[in-house]
Amino acid sequence: MNVVELLGLPAIEASLVRLEPLLRESVVTGDEFLDGVTTHLIAAGGKRLRPALALAAATAGVRDASREDLLGGVSVELVHLASLYHDDVMDEATMRRNVSSVNARFGNLVAIVAGDFLLARSAEIAAGLGTEIAALLAATLGQLCQGQVAEVRAAFQVNRTPEEYTAAISGKTASLMATSCRIGALTGGLPRTEVEALTAYGRSFGMIFQVRDDILDVIGTEDDLGKPAGQDLAEGIYTLPVLLALADAEAGRELRVLLGRPLEQPERDKARSIVAASPAIANAVGVARRYVADAEQAAAGSASPTLARGLAELARSLLDGLPGT
Repeated sequence: MNVVELLGLPAIEASLVRLEPLLRESVVTGDEFLDGVTTHLIAAGGKRLRPALALAAATAGVRDASREDLLGGVSVELVHLASLYHDDVMDEATMRRNVSSVNARFGNLVAIVAGDFLLARSAEIAAGLGTEIAALLAATLGQLCQGQVAEVRAAFQVNRTPEEYTAAISGKTASLMATSCRIGALTGGLPRTEVEALTAYGRSFGMIFQVRDDILDVIGTEDDLGKPAGQDLAEGIYTLPVLLALADAEAGRELRVLLGRPLEQPERDKARSIVAASPAIANAVGVARRYVADAEQAAAGSASPTLARGLAELARSLLDGLPGT
């Protein structure tokens, strides 16, 4: 995903270039070991999707990003990076962004504490941007934790409902996307109507993003995903496509026999094939389409026609490569 190209806002690319040294500087302490840990994934790169959303909301691509705009982008990216540190510990992951995960290289304890350090630095930066942004980021951290706890509690639960899934991903994924857009709108000094519209866009975008990821976990390949396909299934995280397949009379009977426990590779492949062959994939894509419509409607609330078009295009691009699109 080339975020800058899809947004159609070339000026954002220059702003993201300016953001990189600030991002690195924000976590450097002078302690050689800690600095190696905290900059590990920063050095590995990444799409910088959340800072791009913040910068797009702040500037609409028509002015240079201010230092406040850039720091807003840094604050949300640090939260995202911290979540990766913690997620990799929970998932016992060994690779992230084509390099060794922090937990694999430095151990679980260091990864957890380093993730906490990134969150602390994010909060410190947000505090410097004003009480509203500080309170917003704090509330978002709470929502991220609530969403993650909800997902952990639902592990291996074949009776998990689509509504419970929606609530979990709203917290663990969509909340930070919404906050990225909102922080940018606030540092950009936009009118309240636009702040609310851009926040709504970010929330819908985050929902599409996660539903797409969960569909691809079932139908994608390891080369496409950069991780083992069906990993969520194997670990008992039953996402929307799986829940919809479980609700299907034919697929559900066969799938319930397999689920409710950890899966080895042959069982994982069989479960994926059952879900992929059921109506669940098409139905999940339909859910993603509805979130795209919501995102397009929210993007239209921007006073900048260029930004509105770019945000709508970015949301639609998440459907690319999905069945029936």
